[in-house]
Amino acid sequence: MNFRYLFAALALSTTVFTACSSKKADEKKVAENNKVRTAADDKADSVLISYNPAKADKWIADFVSNLHKKYGFNGNVLVEKKGKILYQTAIGWADYLHRDSLKINSEFELASVTKTFTGTAVLQLVEEGKLSLNDNVKKFFPNFPYDGITVKLLLSHRSGMMNYVYFIDDIFRKEKRNMKKGVTNKEVMDLIAERKPRPYIKPDVRFHYNNSNFMVLGAIIEKVTGERYSQYMMDHVFKPAGLKHTHVYSKAEYEKIPVDVVGHDRTWKYSVAQNFLDGPVGDKGIYSTIHDLLLFDKYLKNGRLLKPSTLDSAYVGRNKRVNGHFNYGYGWRLFEGKNMDQVVYHTGWWHGFRHIYVRDLSKDIVVILLGNLTNGSLLHLDDLYKHLDMPIIRKGAYRGDGGLPGADED
Repeated sequence: MNFRYLFAALALSTTVFTACSSKKADEKKVAENNKVRTAADDKADSVLISYNPAKADKWIADFVSNLHKKYGFNGNVLVEKKGKILYQTAIGWADYLHRDSLKINSEFELASVTKTFTGTAVLQLVEEGKLSLNDNVKKFFPNFPYDGITVKLLLSHRSGMMNYVYFIDDIFRKEKRNMKKGVTNKEVMDLIAERKPRPYIKPDVRFHYNNSNFMVLGAIIEKVTGERYSQYMMDHVFKPAGLKHTHVYSKAEYEKIPVDVVGHDRTWKYSVAQNFLDGPVGDKGIYSTIHDLLLFDKYLKNGRLLKPSTLDSAYVGRNKRVNGHFNYGYGWRLFEGKNMDQVVYHTGWWHGFRHIYVRDLSKDIVVILLGNLTNGSLLHLDDLYKHLDMPIIRKGAYRGDGGLPGADED
């Protein structure tokens, strides 16, 4: 054999390998640099969240005032279109008992809007190869008592699990456990392994929304990263997106949650006290503001937090549509319109807080209402959606075939 050709071949293969390795290293470096915030980011963000009350959309202002006076909405509102805030306000009480008013930067417990953040974190770990959508929960928690439950089934609410909230609430009450200190995700996972509560249905049979799915995802994030959920979210989601008023507050880490907004029942009769159920996170537990949720929308769209292809996969319906339009992807509720409308959103309802966070991707509109009075005021937003030329994001507004009641067939 001609050794000259052998050495040439080896040199060529080494060069190709080195080039490929270098390219991968460069791509990784670029990806990491894209997550490093700059002064230019802060300047652009300050422009995005700037607001001139003199140029407010008067129709929206009147609508919100009526929503407050007639339907009892109490909370913060922001409506943005194509990079401009059309209207924002803080209206009502942060804490009725002490007569503290809401401020525009008040942090609300996001309740199930938290799931959009948890889904983002899980998909980040998938991108990094630390997780697979097909990974079984038993891979991370071998004593998990259910077979066939994967990460993607948790993300799309197809695991068939029972709701852990009712399960552990029953245990704590019957066994007279300490109901003031929050339990951790790991402690809930241990209780599930020990007690083996009966699941609602077999995995991957149908959509069954419940908090267990994202509580388990929160536990998996902690297991895979070796960090508390709160720390991972701060370092990999909140900071890269410049969310300076967004935190994870768990009763397992804080004796008293350090925010001034209190959740209330529907008639102001009492404030909702936080307890052991405010310990688990992932399904809830993130606190944020209307401006930070607007920034979250921005940094999802521009690829800072996830690759566009990954984000697109989160917006694919993984279940059978409800009323012709409504579905659930990976951490997002979806509205899929006949006119190619693409709206992703999430609602939240927990311990005196009730919200809706809507992102119309087709028309570049963001609608945020964060409330701390659990009445039915958010069921009266149809006219706001019509004013913005958006689909009505309310399942009851549509017939089973997807049409509006009384509307002619297409």
